[in-house]
Amino acid sequence: MTNKTRSFSAIAAAAGIAAISIAASQANAQVNVPKPSYKFEKCYGVVKAGQNDCFSPGLVCGGTAKTDNQPEAWIYVPAGTCKKIAGGSLAPKEG
Repeated sequence: MTNKTRSFSAIAAAAGIAAISIAASQANAQVNVPKPSYKFEKCYGVVKAGQNDCFSPGLVCGGTAKTDNQPEAWIYVPAGTCKKIAGGSLAPKEG
């Protein structure tokens, strides 16, 4: 193996390790969102992509909504707030 080949292999290995580390840290970022300390309700259909709270129907965990305003994705909001938000619903919407 030449020095160039060894250098390339080392760089490729380092890049692979970095990619795995980044993927693992992103997976760890998707954790259960604790219930807030204030009086809350789940508000469906108003979440920005990637900002949903955990265990929305059809989604694995928090932060996994693929699109804005995804009908089954929810987020905690203060009680009495959801129906004041355009598109907000207290129950999952049909896709």
